[in-house]
Amino acid sequence: MNLRVKFTKEGYLKFISHLDMMRLFDRAFRRGNIPIKYSQGFNPQPKISIANPLALGIESQAEFMDVELNERMPEKYFIDIMNNELPEGIRIIDAKYVDDNNIVSSAVGWSYYEINVKVYNVEDIDFIKGFIDKWLMNTEILMERTRIKKGKEIKDIRNIRPLIGNVTVAEHDKDIRKGTEHELKLYCLLKSGDSGNLKPTDFLMAFKEYTGLDMDIEMADIKRLNMYLEVNGEIRSPM
Repeated sequence: MNLRVKFTKEGYLKFISHLDMMRLFDRAFRRGNIPIKYSQGFNPQPKISIANPLALGIESQAEFMDVELNERMPEKYFIDIMNNELPEGIRIIDAKYVDDNNIVSSAVGWSYYEINVKVYNVEDIDFIKGFIDKWLMNTEILMERTRIKKGKEIKDIRNIRPLIGNVTVAEHDKDIRKGTEHELKLYCLLKSGDSGNLKPTDFLMAFKEYTGLDMDIEMADIKRLNMYLEVNGEIRSPM
């Protein structure tokens, strides 16, 4: 039976790798005597699937995973046991048995982010709002990507416009009074999953390239707020 779990990844644990996250959950399952199903073979692994793992350094209020159990247990009991075993920063906030055959890692289609980034040499954040509206009116937003394959550097260009959903400029702090430095807050719905994936840092890089704005992308504070399935053109919660 498949238990879908929603959990957080915050604080110092935003720097934990996906592999270490899997190990962390495995230890918590064992200590909590969770009746989880394991794979067969020489090195059995817990049958869990985490959707669209985050890059290091990004926090999340809404991560999702599917857990296969050998026997049914009350959802609240599972949540209480796991939260007693997990470290601070990772908290199970919901759990629900699901009937669909699509595991969450392949079903998730969109991620919703909050991005805080410093922008320099611009007098008014409202000016950036106009830039974003104009940018998203394009049917194509081309981005060059460099990757290494068989020891060779390969460059390709892809259209990322279909990977960008809603983008909203939220409230912002007043000038920090160091020239014209602003704290820009964006809420972005970006594709994530098997049907396409756009990292929030790549989104910022593409926007920076289009506008020519001086943005401190390396120091951007990024948090995933939620994830969504796309079913027959409609976006809905994985739970």
